[in-house]
Amino acid sequence: MKSNRKAGAAARRERRSFSAEFKAEAVRLVSERRALGVPLSQIGRELDVRPDQLRAWVRQQQHESGTGSGMPGETLEQENRRLRREVAVLRQEQAFAKKVAVYFAKESR
Repeated sequence: MKSNRKAGAAARRERRSFSAEFKAEAVRLVSERRALGVPLSQIGRELDVRPDQLRAWVRQQQHESGTGSGMPGETLEQENRRLRREVAVLRQEQAFAKKVAVYFAKESR
């Protein structure tokens, strides 16, 4: 009985390792191209690297440099605006939760 797998898919791809310079250049390229609106999948195809691997390298560099911007390609002003909106929503949710707790506390008496 023959398998329906392609001949290339049956052979496992050898695990590659990338130099620190390649990773740094890839992260720089990702930030530049993402700012222009290029999808990560296209950047990955150009570099012959999986998009999830590129994301991991970007996350690692942000963690190491201490610039943990929430979104790739986001400026500090954009991050600040996004975080202020998020704080406002969280405050509204907290106020609502307090009102609900008071309501149910009165109901249980």
